[in-house]
Amino acid sequence: MTTEFTREDLVARLVRAGELEVSGEDLAEAATYFDTERFRFHGPDGFESDFDGLSAYFAAVREAFDDRSIRRGIVVAEGDHIACQTWIEGTFVREFTRSPAGPLPPNGERVVFDLINIFRFDDRGRLVEEWVRIDNRALLRQLGAEESGVPGGAGGA
Repeated sequence: MTTEFTREDLVARLVRAGELEVSGEDLAEAATYFDTERFRFHGPDGFESDFDGLSAYFAAVREAFDDRSIRRGIVVAEGDHIACQTWIEGTFVREFTRSPAGPLPPNGERVVFDLINIFRFDDRGRLVEEWVRIDNRALLRQLGAEESGVPGGAGGA
């Protein structure tokens, strides 16, 4: 049976899924917003993942950053697709094992992941696909990759 979801329903589901992934508050509830078997993530530089990989990434974010928050900006919806701006913020206090340059030590700074996302939902209102774009150079600069001497970090070409 197909359920009709309004734009507002899908946006609310998207917002809640993001809040749960960033906070880690209720990961079982977070999973209900995804088709965990079919979900595919398409990231920068050809990075591909499934739901388990996305969950592992957010676990690394939760481990490395304190005082986390997520905000959604301009939202454009068409059919089963939603595009939006996303800002995930946190204070970098423990090693971040999933940075674009590999593990990085904490620098104590407030870091903002400034993203552009496109999401696709199925007919049950579950996320089945996500595309993300981020300025990795700006992110690495905030993470202190240049100071850490990471090759290709913020100071690289």
